[in-house]
Amino acid sequence: MKYLIFFVVLAFVSLKPHNSQAQKFGYIDTEYITSKMPEYKTAQVEMDKFSEKWVKDVQAKYTEIDKLKQQYQAEEILLTDDMKRERQKAITDKEQTTQELNNKVFGFEGQLFQKKKELMKPIQDEIYRIVEKVARQKQLMFIFDKSADMTMIYTDPRHDYTDYVLEGLGLDDKKK
Repeated sequence: MKYLIFFVVLAFVSLKPHNSQAQKFGYIDTEYITSKMPEYKTAQVEMDKFSEKWVKDVQAKYTEIDKLKQQYQAEEILLTDDMKRERQKAITDKEQTTQELNNKVFGFEGQLFQKKKELMKPIQDEIYRIVEKVARQKQLMFIFDKSADMTMIYTDPRHDYTDYVLEGLGLDDKKK
């Protein structure tokens, strides 16, 4: 639906009779750009470290829960009803606490998300600054991101401004 609206607006704007100047479009490939940035690679390594640590922490909690369950099952026939309820409550509480920790770390707006946002924001801001500069220099009205969710079925390499952004970032690696 949003693509239909986009193309209708695009058609309307481009068909205006009083519009004497053609609008110029271009695109970039941010995946390719970030793959060439040492800052991005460093941020990815740091993200992997945090993620790995948090995964181990949460996994340790789940292992602890499994041990409690096994211990309960082994001793269940020896326990009184009150002791069974206490153990089951302890296991349930531990599961709930672990689930909350998991959501706090890996959930929407969790610690991992916040850390990624913190590490990637300066990189994204720098790319945006250079994209804006390239758009002004090349007099482009729109620059699309080829690697984003919007699918581009065909792209003419003449309208690829990725190399200009790389050049602006000081990464003069030509696309192969």
